[in-house]
Amino acid sequence: MKDHYDVVIIGGGIVGLTLACALGKSRLQVAVIEAHELSDIHSDDDYDLRVSAISRASQQVFENLQAWPGMKSRRISPYENMHVWDSTGDGVIDFDAADLGVDVLGHIIENRVIQLSLIEQVKKLSNVDWLCPLAVDDIHYSDTNSQVKLDNSIVIKASLLVGADGANSRVRQAAGIEIEAAPYDQKGVVCVVQSTKHHQFTAWQRFLPTGPLAFLPLGDGRCSIVWSATDEEADSLVALDEDSFCRELEQAFEYTLGKVEAVGSRAAFPLIRRHAETYIKPGLALIGDAAHTIHPLAGQGANLGILDAASLAQVLIEADLQRKSISSFATLRKFERWRRGENTLMMYSMSGFKNLFSNEQPELMVLRNFGLNLVNSIKPVKHKFVRHAMGLDGDLPEIAKTTGW
Repeated sequence: MKDHYDVVIIGGGIVGLTLACALGKSRLQVAVIEAHELSDIHSDDDYDLRVSAISRASQQVFENLQAWPGMKSRRISPYENMHVWDSTGDGVIDFDAADLGVDVLGHIIENRVIQLSLIEQVKKLSNVDWLCPLAVDDIHYSDTNSQVKLDNSIVIKASLLVGADGANSRVRQAAGIEIEAAPYDQKGVVCVVQSTKHHQFTAWQRFLPTGPLAFLPLGDGRCSIVWSATDEEADSLVALDEDSFCRELEQAFEYTLGKVEAVGSRAAFPLIRRHAETYIKPGLALIGDAAHTIHPLAGQGANLGILDAASLAQVLIEADLQRKSISSFATLRKFERWRRGENTLMMYSMSGFKNLFSNEQPELMVLRNFGLNLVNSIKPVKHKFVRHAMGLDGDLPEIAKTTGW
């Protein structure tokens, strides 16, 4: 452990670790501070509740960081198709990897698998120190030399302090950055379920008036579900006994995968749209959930954070190579301008979808079902939509689009 680093990343989750790995080829001295150690995962362990739908762009990032083999050697669950339909009518839209000329649309991966594979790579980097398990006692933000006091009483200094510490970011709070928060008035119920029919390597989503219900395919034939429901309904679902929950779930899903035979432990978490008033200050940057959170209906939250990390790394490396300050407002503003528009567009698109499909006005119900069928019938429009969601189009960092970065 050094007493000063060029970059100190608070938070060793997926986003913070992606940034650290992406800075591994730079001259910058980097520290990642994380309070919780992870135990490795084994093939016979049950699936974790926390999974992410990893896009093709995020996969490309992980491949370039040499973390993808570690994920594959543990367990990943590819999906080749996506089927979305509205419970109030006949609206349906299907996405097929073969139509796009790719092998898969994406992968469902447990967050712990992603983190473990990135930690393996971080530990190989000579310019990155993995400080774990160490909790942060105090943060003193300065635009030139921030200080972080750890729970072992050691104080380290940072030219650039990066908040990758989640929705309740202490880094954001220490910098006095306000956040716009708008509750969706929903909770997401998550669990792993076994149905009588195989998931067919398809990600399924049915829009209910109270919120979307997604069945995400896992490698052993089971599914990880995310059931977005009103706060009251979500609490009731978690409180049900296993048999009653299975019956509610299979009915809500129209028995699409047959009967639900078994369900694992359940949890519910509140869904809130958050957006920081700024991602940056001189000497400070926010990435991932510390900067923004969105509705999980399209599974884009983790991917936005991964692209934040990859974009910030590219900006910092380019500034350092040009002998420019990595902590200056001018440098960090490039990162914010790059990512804020993309994140805002995705955030309000998801809010729009949530509001549209939760509305039971007859005119809107007819309109959205018509719209789904119309988009499904116009392949160029449908392909453009799904390519953007997969990260095959758009203003991407080089590491997300180039093999051998």
